[in-house]
Amino acid sequence: MASRMCDSVLVTGSNRGIGLELVRQLVDSPSSPLQIFAGCRDPNGPRAQELQELAQKHQDVITVVQLDTDSLASIADASKLVEAKLNGKGLNLIINNAGVNIPGSLAETGKREMVDVFTTNVVGPMLIAKNFHPLLCKAAAQFPHQTSMSSSRSAVVNVSTLLSSITRCPENFSFSPMYPYRVSKAALNMLTCCLAEDFKKDGILVMSLHPGWVQTEMGGPQAPLATAESVSGMMKVITSLTEKDSGTLLDWEGKNIPW
Repeated sequence: MASRMCDSVLVTGSNRGIGLELVRQLVDSPSSPLQIFAGCRDPNGPRAQELQELAQKHQDVITVVQLDTDSLASIADASKLVEAKLNGKGLNLIINNAGVNIPGSLAETGKREMVDVFTTNVVGPMLIAKNFHPLLCKAAAQFPHQTSMSSSRSAVVNVSTLLSSITRCPENFSFSPMYPYRVSKAALNMLTCCLAEDFKKDGILVMSLHPGWVQTEMGGPQAPLATAESVSGMMKVITSLTEKDSGTLLDWEGKNIPW
């Protein structure tokens, strides 16, 4: 039997696109996590119907969690629910997938666009990491004889993008200006680096992961990569993460992307 990626995982933004496919592939894995917490803003809304149907089929594994990453109160309530469900155990893995994109040129971008996107793409993942940190620490401490970091022990994966790379910006800026999205994801990468340094003492791995240009509501139908293919690659990368990958930006094939 293949080794389990982890015992427990929280996926944010899990009602559609990459998040939904992550939950689907996690639960369909031959070595599925024992508990999958699927966070989304409106679990009872029409956009969460597919997630709810999936959760109904796997009631013993999937727990749908109301989680609006723009709301501190929602994050706090979600952490309490997850803690109760874990019944004394820690949370092994967080995949910070929730994000937004406003495809704005400089002429189209104002303060509201920048602040709204930054709040969701940067502040949200920071608050998730902060509020769930005790559960991540508890998970890491459950491996007293293991000093190396991994996703099976305790980890945070921030879903980022190639467009966050300052080094690669000259190559792709004309094709995708997107000021709010690019700037917020570059800031998310700095958050990844800060958390990686901060959480190192606790044995918690933190990294950023680029899923590719994917055929989702955000990526559009012209994207070259199917959602299932992207998530399959992401799962392989996450499963194989080691200490050397903490504080880095990798793509869905495991290739390093320069900051």
